[in-house]
Amino acid sequence: MASEIRDLSLWQDGRLKIEWVKHHMPLLRSLEEQFSAEKPFAGLRVALSVHLEAKTAYLCKVLAAGGAEMYVTGSNPLSTQDDVAAALVHDGLNVFAWYDATPEEYMSHCRRVIEVGPNVIIDDGGDLVNLIHSEFPQLLDKVIGGCEETTTGILRLIRMNRAGELRFPMMLVNNADCKHLFDNRYGTGQSVWDGINRTTNLIVAGKTVVVAGYGWCGKGVAMRAKGLGAEVIVTEVDPVKAIEAVMDGFKVMKMREAAAQGDIFVTVTGCEGVIAEGDFLAMKDGAICCNAGHFDCEVDVAALRRIAVNAAPARKNIVCYTLSDGRRIYILAEGRLVNLAAGDGHPAEIMDMSFAIQALSARYIVENRDSLPREKGRMVHEIPAEIDRAVALRKLESWGYCIDELSEEQRLYLYGNDCQ
Repeated sequence: MASEIRDLSLWQDGRLKIEWVKHHMPLLRSLEEQFSAEKPFAGLRVALSVHLEAKTAYLCKVLAAGGAEMYVTGSNPLSTQDDVAAALVHDGLNVFAWYDATPEEYMSHCRRVIEVGPNVIIDDGGDLVNLIHSEFPQLLDKVIGGCEETTTGILRLIRMNRAGELRFPMMLVNNADCKHLFDNRYGTGQSVWDGINRTTNLIVAGKTVVVAGYGWCGKGVAMRAKGLGAEVIVTEVDPVKAIEAVMDGFKVMKMREAAAQGDIFVTVTGCEGVIAEGDFLAMKDGAICCNAGHFDCEVDVAALRRIAVNAAPARKNIVCYTLSDGRRIYILAEGRLVNLAAGDGHPAEIMDMSFAIQALSARYIVENRDSLPREKGRMVHEIPAEIDRAVALRKLESWGYCIDELSEEQRLYLYGNDCQ
């Protein structure tokens, strides 16, 4: 066993966190029992890069129960929890990650989980997939396939696939209904405000919140802000999503106009430069900016740093940038994912569904290794409907709910001879 973590003595605190989320993740518990009996990953090495906190740790333990030799790192330097990493190492997994890693340390940890020659890759943002293609091409033939957790990572995969550069099949986990409809909307919606509120200790009611991006994550953030009593402004580049925001009861305007009105800004776009230099110059004194997109490029902190005359810590995970006229702008969590860099991420019950999709998709990749196409341009795959349905039914069952089933006559009426 190999590892590179901060402090192994923290393992007991990490185990308490893992046991807590396990109790609230019935889908993963049922998969752990099933995988322990079936060993679908026996003899395989799995490289995983996901935000390394308790819920991810339990996913790792479920895959290990299925026979996988796990090589684990984090997907964001500020979301890794050292006690959780220690608990995984104590339980025999290979972990390379620590909190607040430098960019060089972060990439070194990613290399450690790739250089072992993984057979399955579970990625969050696409760093592992890009790394093995760029620096370890000799290991590509060992990879059966993998799974991608995020919108950002899927966009990177699609670009690679269109260019004919992606060399192994990847399952688009974020596109599964049981992932994006719940994780992105309800998970992000709650966890973003958990992170903001615990970091600032300020009230949301009565303030103006600007949400940049009205995809599923943006919808959740805006909905929760409204529920907390804020007036919500949405900025968008997609006219259809902008119409949705208007019909959902929100104001819609350009960021430059919204910049002068907002008290709290949350970017959820997956794009860069969403809040730029001119926007900072238009903001009122005391404006708070944070990001809930995968990479730390949505809020242009470098531009703010250039125009500020002073930068100083205001509170843990808050930096105050003072402009030449005395106005103060606060940046949370360095512009990284505020719900993970300044919080514990999505609720356990939500990640139970997302990680059940991950685990079942990884098994699907392994079981269908000989039938999935490996030709250039055909390497990205949607999650099969039966996996989505199985996860949804398990979730309902865990809540004690039952639903109707179509009769054969109803199936024939709806689908004709195409019904199975």
